[in-house]
Amino acid sequence: MTSGTRETPVNSSPAVAANAEGEEIEVLESTDVLPVAPEDYDPDSSGFISTERFRDLLATHGSELDPHKLEVLLALADGNADGKICYQDFVNLMSNKRSNSFRRAILQGSRQLKGCSLRDEVGLGLPQRLVRHVAYETLPREVDRKWYFDSYTYCPPPWLILVITIAEVAVFMYYGFQLDRLVLQVSSPSFLKSPLPYHPQLRAQAWRYLSYIFMHTGIEHLSLNMAMQLLVGVPLEMVHGALRIGLVYVCGVLAGSLAVSVTDMTAPVVGSSGGVYALVSAHLANVVMNWSGMKCQFKLFRMAMALVCMSVEFGRAVWLRFYPPAFPPCPNPSFVAHLGGVVVGLTLGVVVLQNYEQRLQEQSLFWIFFSVYTLFVLCAVFWNIFAYSLLDVRLPPPP
Repeated sequence: MTSGTRETPVNSSPAVAANAEGEEIEVLESTDVLPVAPEDYDPDSSGFISTERFRDLLATHGSELDPHKLEVLLALADGNADGKICYQDFVNLMSNKRSNSFRRAILQGSRQLKGCSLRDEVGLGLPQRLVRHVAYETLPREVDRKWYFDSYTYCPPPWLILVITIAEVAVFMYYGFQLDRLVLQVSSPSFLKSPLPYHPQLRAQAWRYLSYIFMHTGIEHLSLNMAMQLLVGVPLEMVHGALRIGLVYVCGVLAGSLAVSVTDMTAPVVGSSGGVYALVSAHLANVVMNWSGMKCQFKLFRMAMALVCMSVEFGRAVWLRFYPPAFPPCPNPSFVAHLGGVVVGLTLGVVVLQNYEQRLQEQSLFWIFFSVYTLFVLCAVFWNIFAYSLLDVRLPPPP
């Protein structure tokens, strides 16, 4: 059986076996065009099989399939209200491609697969158990968890958050030895002379709106941020990929420094809290919105611990901001970057994480929030260009 001119490799399957026998499946000529939904198919140009015959073939040849794929095939058959399945959907499914028609079929049918849950699987190795744990930590629906478990290959690995974390630790250790202190580095006269922190006098150096994440006020600041960044960011990247997580992280970082430049105009900014809080708040909001579907262990306790860590780190930042600075008139670093990250996480971040297999360009809410975010960035840029002189803000001397 073919679809147009391109051959798609699939595993041994009911449809392939029946085609080899020359019976059971009667289809019309297929095309290369991937249909959008079952109701949009043209019976004169697409191949179909009835759901009844498809179930019969699954019952006969299902032992040859991977158990997870067998269950999503059954879910596809059960969720299709038209009583027929396009052959191209079957090929996409066996090739680890989730088409729009498959998603709509699942939404029209039952949202839970008929077999046992992924948690009940036995005989899994350590890597498989890790993937299963990540699936239950981040995805609210069993059909998505099983699909993710079946298709995840560790290629590419979750490299982005690990690279950012290693870079932040390396920079901290470098300045720790250079300044000869690991606690409250910000009290050193040379701390803000680095080319990395954001300083209001140097706001024309655009890279500082992002590079400030590599500087931390001390080991206690670094430790809390790294713990939340790794525990939340790495699982999210394993599920959603580096592009989505990087987008949320960078947007949180940029929103943090711009929020400081607008609301706390005389203060510098250091630390990765803007990006970290964007990821953590987006994840926590996703858990709350899908509370009944989330099956992660001790989810209430874990949420409480995450909120405690965020509160402790934010409280430390507020205390440091209003504590008498070691080198007046320059104030200590601002805490407003945390709030900027939270706002990004609760808006743009939630939309990005809400539907892990749906493309971002297909989500209308994504474009709404992204447009609002872009408008905020543009307004903040104009604010930095004109407001400081118009308001006659007295800035601290450059470091």
